[in-house]
Amino acid sequence: MNSVHIPNELKLLLQESQVQVQLSVPQLVEKVLERKEGTLTSTGAVCVTTGKYTGRSPQDKFIVLEESTKNKIAWGTTNQPISEEIFTGLYHKVLDYLRRKDEFFVFKGFAGADKKSRLPIQVINEMAWHNLFAEQLFIRPTEEELLTHEAGFTVISAPNFKADPVIDGTNSETFIIISFEQRIVLIGGTEYAGEMKKSIFSVMNFLLPENHIFSMHCSANVGLEGDVALFFGLSGTGKTTLSADPTRRLIGDDEHGWSSNGVFNIEGGCYAKCINLSREKEPQIFDAIRFGTVLENVILNLESRIPDYDDGTLTENTRAAYPMEAIDNIVQPSIAGHPNTIVFLTADAFGVLPPIAKLTKEQAMYHFLSGYTSKLAGTERGVTSPEATFSTCFGAPFLPLPATRYAEMLGEKILEHNANVFLVNTGWTGGEYGIGNRMKLSYTRAMVQAALEGELNHVETVTDNIFGLNIPIHVAGVPDEVLQPSKTWPDSQAYEKKAKELAAKFRENFKKFSSVAADIEGKGGPIA
Repeated sequence: MNSVHIPNELKLLLQESQVQVQLSVPQLVEKVLERKEGTLTSTGAVCVTTGKYTGRSPQDKFIVLEESTKNKIAWGTTNQPISEEIFTGLYHKVLDYLRRKDEFFVFKGFAGADKKSRLPIQVINEMAWHNLFAEQLFIRPTEEELLTHEAGFTVISAPNFKADPVIDGTNSETFIIISFEQRIVLIGGTEYAGEMKKSIFSVMNFLLPENHIFSMHCSANVGLEGDVALFFGLSGTGKTTLSADPTRRLIGDDEHGWSSNGVFNIEGGCYAKCINLSREKEPQIFDAIRFGTVLENVILNLESRIPDYDDGTLTENTRAAYPMEAIDNIVQPSIAGHPNTIVFLTADAFGVLPPIAKLTKEQAMYHFLSGYTSKLAGTERGVTSPEATFSTCFGAPFLPLPATRYAEMLGEKILEHNANVFLVNTGWTGGEYGIGNRMKLSYTRAMVQAALEGELNHVETVTDNIFGLNIPIHVAGVPDEVLQPSKTWPDSQAYEKKAKELAAKFRENFKKFSSVAADIEGKGGPIA
């Protein structure tokens, strides 16, 4: 992707004497400790807290309404418009604010491992630990690449600069604003570092499709024979667990592009959840937390500085940011061929979706647009029974373009590369949440393994009479009766009632696409 002209005000800021450009990881760790921004842990990681905000602030995220983008963005509650005047006012205020600091930090790197389509970026930070985060999460340049690096997009993050909504035109003290014409992401009023990562992902979700590249919120790995698999799924569906396969090498765990050359990681690191983390459950993540890693909102033992990953006092959304190289079994560089297998993961708490089903192209597009999983009782205040949750394309908060644009690209890629798509339910069987049981991980692993090895491409299937899904009648290592949900429920009428209830929720959610995706709904949605 071509770089663009950097605004003069920004050039002047980067010429200030207090700017610290491209510090090494050890230098940044020293700065974090010197500035008392964080604490060194027993593993050598840096532990920080993010204050008031321990997660993203979607209500404070905006895209500037500009001539070149006004007819392209899917405007709404996710992509809120903001005027050029408001952006410009805040932009100048933030630059003036940084100019008055004793020091600030700049990282230069890339988004996108494929050199033909990567985006040169620079990240300007008020805080040293935020710059360390950028160093770990984005793709680091070689010394040679740094000599010719020109930023095509700039992130400016000033967490301690707080907006005044009355004067500045924001919704609160916090703002995350993307200007596609100025090629700037402006962040203020929040210390949560994930805003930087996800803002650049949102940028790539706009730029990549414009270059005929399918951008995806998924993990990806590759087998010994070079076969590539993609795993889509919302939180709690098992995406991290199932994609971290010791027999396969990790391409990336969260953000990818699919070009005419194949799949590539958008990032250079991982931003892993670490609540209840243990070496036994997730050894790769556990062992990656070492010198240079940034731990967010994890509670430490004050004397030993040993992290207590089970303590969610500050938030359940505790995180670890580390480079891809901290994991042993990875692809370097993070690029691979075209996917053979695509897996959509859902944790159905209604207990009615099959544990695995092979999808047609239209069904794949339908379930991709739906992005279904369940919220469980107790996970959020007021949630007393399982609730159906739909996140378009398994990444609704980060999609600037109309959702059907991404679904159409998925359909084209499936056809072009003959990819096999499977819906895998890691949720409940034998009844809904509270009555049935969670699907055994050993069964799910066996089904996913069979899908990856091509064993389910031509097997005999039975069609589910409510969702129209093609269910294999046999998968090695899984009892046959487990494969068909209706046979696992003790009361068949109760099953049918609950299944039709969920099917109705799918239909209600899909109404927002009906006018532009009627064919997908007709061929890919529930049949009863």
